[in-house]
Amino acid sequence: MRSLTPHEAMIYLMVITSASDRDMTDVELARIGDVVRSWPAFVDFNQDRLIAVAQECQKALHDKGGLEGVLARVADTLPERLRDTAYAAAFEVAAVDLEMRMEEVRVLQLIRLKLDLDTLTVAAIARAAKARLRTLT
Repeated sequence: MRSLTPHEAMIYLMVITSASDRDMTDVELARIGDVVRSWPAFVDFNQDRLIAVAQECQKALHDKGGLEGVLARVADTLPERLRDTAYAAAFEVAAVDLEMRMEEVRVLQLIRLKLDLDTLTVAAIARAAKARLRTLT
């Protein structure tokens, strides 16, 4: 099994989060595309590969190691300085539909633990995403 690039690892986390409740909504898929197109961390990623990377992730989830194996690969790939960014991307996907299901919360918890993110960082990411996505009504 080949190692992931940091871009692929971040995309894997977004796909895992979206698929956690067995329903990858159009809103979540659009948010993944938005993140890849607009976040500076993806500036040198070939956006034409997004669908292929997402499909690779789905296949990897069905391999022997399953979710734990994929999370281990992601953690091995991501440099320390990108771990909070990767978590923020995953949180964006979970929060975009303005309702976070228990499955999404659990996956985010697993991601946080695997990436060894501290509670204050996670709380700040959650608060910022919620503030950014809040509507007037």
